[in-house]
Amino acid sequence: MPRIDAAFDSGNIEVVTATDPNDIQLRIAKDTGSDFYQWFHFRLAGAAGRGVTMRILNAGGSSYPKGWENYRACASYDRDTWFRVPTSYDGTELTIRHVPESDYVWYAYFAPYSMERHEDLIAAAQQSERCAVEVLGETHDKQTIDMLTIGAAAEGRKPLWVFGRQHPGEPMAEWYMEGFIERLLDPADGTSRALLDKAVIYAVPNMNPDGTRRGNLRTNALGVNLNREWAAPSPEKSPEVLAVLQAMDRLGVDLSFDVHGDEAIPYNFIAGSYGVPGISDAHVAMLDRFQQTYAAMNPDFQTAHGYPKPAPGKGNLTTSTGHIANRLGALSMTLEMPFKDADNQPDPVHGWDGERSKILGRSLVDVLLAVVDDLPPRMKRN
Repeated sequence: MPRIDAAFDSGNIEVVTATDPNDIQLRIAKDTGSDFYQWFHFRLAGAAGRGVTMRILNAGGSSYPKGWENYRACASYDRDTWFRVPTSYDGTELTIRHVPESDYVWYAYFAPYSMERHEDLIAAAQQSERCAVEVLGETHDKQTIDMLTIGAAAEGRKPLWVFGRQHPGEPMAEWYMEGFIERLLDPADGTSRALLDKAVIYAVPNMNPDGTRRGNLRTNALGVNLNREWAAPSPEKSPEVLAVLQAMDRLGVDLSFDVHGDEAIPYNFIAGSYGVPGISDAHVAMLDRFQQTYAAMNPDFQTAHGYPKPAPGKGNLTTSTGHIANRLGALSMTLEMPFKDADNQPDPVHGWDGERSKILGRSLVDVLLAVVDDLPPRMKRN
């Protein structure tokens, strides 16, 4: 008889019935203290060589049902290499069909990035003489908010912030951060050396470790969407945002780059702080140039598809991008990556995945070096 388990780091599924391999019925659990849900991650045992049909019964009521359109679930036998499997959506249920080659197979909404791998990333980074590690604060679940300082702050070096995983069910963000950090710490990489001569990088790979470990889509352990807390973070509800924002106040910000994933749009794109009240012409011009440069550096990035630009003065000031531009005057933007595939550069086997996210993160080093000398001064705010 097949068995479904999700009692592990970032696991999320509820079993309705698993007695018949041709009709395994499942439900995605809601985020802690919230109605958000979309992330799933579970293990199937005991079905090697047999076709299985798994139905997620509550997919139609999820936070982003358009995310299921033209979507294929991820599967892995070794939790390292992930591939896509046949998946269909009828507007109510998501159905995954697969013939496992091994007794154990893991399925997930996207290739997971575990808290154990996060610990490995921090441990490896601190071995570099270019990197200092720091705990900015503590979460509700007593996990740490880890920051890497790459390079040395010095006169003339610009403070650049890159952070990800405010939404824990967007693991492509931490895959991206891993690729970015690994390249910055590569002593043989001349582009990284040149960038660190001009800038100091403050990197927060995972801003929501509690939500990550709990298998949430968008919220922390208290049911709070961190990317709506920037205007008024509190130690009671959003200690993660408060810790990072206090560090930004202390260290300064010339550029803020927040890494995310988008459920519905099958492209890599940037949403900038265009709608912030009083945004300068220089900041608008650099937002445009930054995106054009990224597209030239890596064809997985594109500028034709994305979110509509907000009207002047109508930007969301509760998000990182809106708030950091509005209060701190910094050039500020959000990167979105797909859960599906990058339709401008499709991969029929893997779709968009962790390795491609890492490569896109590596390309950020090229983009930053290309623009760092011309970053506009911080906007003067009231």
